[in-house]
Amino acid sequence: MAQAEVKNTLRIGMIGYKFMGKAHSNAYRALPMFFGGAPLLPEMAVLCGRDASAAETARAQLGWRELETDWRKLVERDDLDLIDINAPSDAHLEIAVAAANAGKHLFCEKPLALSLADARTMLKAAEDAGVKHMTGFNYRFSPAVKLAKKLVEEGRLGRIYHFRAWFLQDWIVDPDFPLVWRLQKEIAGSGSHGDLGAHLIDLARHLVGEFDEVVGMSETFVKERPLPTEMSGLSAKGGASADAPRGPVTVDDATLFLARFANGALGSFEATRFAPGHRSTNSFEINGSKGSVRFDFERMNELEVYFADDAEDVQGFRRVLCTDAAHAYSEAWWPAGHTIGFEHTFTHEMLELMSAVAEDRQPSPSFVDGVKCQEVLEAVERSVEERRWVKLAEMEQG
Repeated sequence: MAQAEVKNTLRIGMIGYKFMGKAHSNAYRALPMFFGGAPLLPEMAVLCGRDASAAETARAQLGWRELETDWRKLVERDDLDLIDINAPSDAHLEIAVAAANAGKHLFCEKPLALSLADARTMLKAAEDAGVKHMTGFNYRFSPAVKLAKKLVEEGRLGRIYHFRAWFLQDWIVDPDFPLVWRLQKEIAGSGSHGDLGAHLIDLARHLVGEFDEVVGMSETFVKERPLPTEMSGLSAKGGASADAPRGPVTVDDATLFLARFANGALGSFEATRFAPGHRSTNSFEINGSKGSVRFDFERMNELEVYFADDAEDVQGFRRVLCTDAAHAYSEAWWPAGHTIGFEHTFTHEMLELMSAVAEDRQPSPSFVDGVKCQEVLEAVERSVEERRWVKLAEMEQG
């Protein structure tokens, strides 16, 4: 097992350097500046990517010390303590198992794996190796979400009746948008359901509790798309012409589902990439017997709060700006009213990772949370296929 707990730095090897790689690198670089008092700080040791030229450019730009082009060599290095996996989903299983077997702590982006079986294999490998493991659900680490969690835990919203959530994007509405890897099931695992819906599921579990049963429906609106010449997860360099050869889209464009939680609360969820005008609308609302909260990540510094016991003449949703020192993480950043952004959620996420390793505990969310999310994802998929309600207990049994 890695012995990083006795040092004041955690030596990191990161696999992947595009969208999430940049977000993670920025977080690692920001931690010492804003959270320098943390018991453990990241050391950006080695970046890994298959394309030597592009990866070297990224290494220099992002601030990593060394470069590897073979992840197998990376995970076997004795001078690394943790492997950060933000490669496409089809690579997660093999890398995580090998890294765990090599005694490395693990951070892996969501969804944890292509399937529930693979996610469980990753968790078992980490547990058998006795290493720390964390799943990348960064939205948990917004100060406003932390406030929502606090209000629920303290009972200030009363008994929870409803959780409704929606994650809406529009980046593939154009039918001639290229067939990037996120639209291919063998690489991504699923479409909007696993990419966007996974975040909603994790927030629901984090804020309300475990799922009991689900029923869903999904649709792929554009069945074929032009093949790109070169692609990443969210874009295609050079694009693709409308008359280019086309390939099948093998993931969902939109998935909606209803849920019943173990505590009796009801839930509704919508994830789509076909909502024109919504660049990245990640929102939820919680209704309880004593009040409600509303959150929209496009206004991530705010939480709308309603308390039923307010005087009748001033009842209504109030806007709470979560930048004062009373709110999570705020003292480390800017004066009250000076907002933070998307990238800060990753800094807070990595702070939890560093703190957990230093304190010899599992970070939260761990691979356990990644597996639990995968159970819900696949329960919804089973519901769509079999056109029925599916109990989560079914997923735990098989």
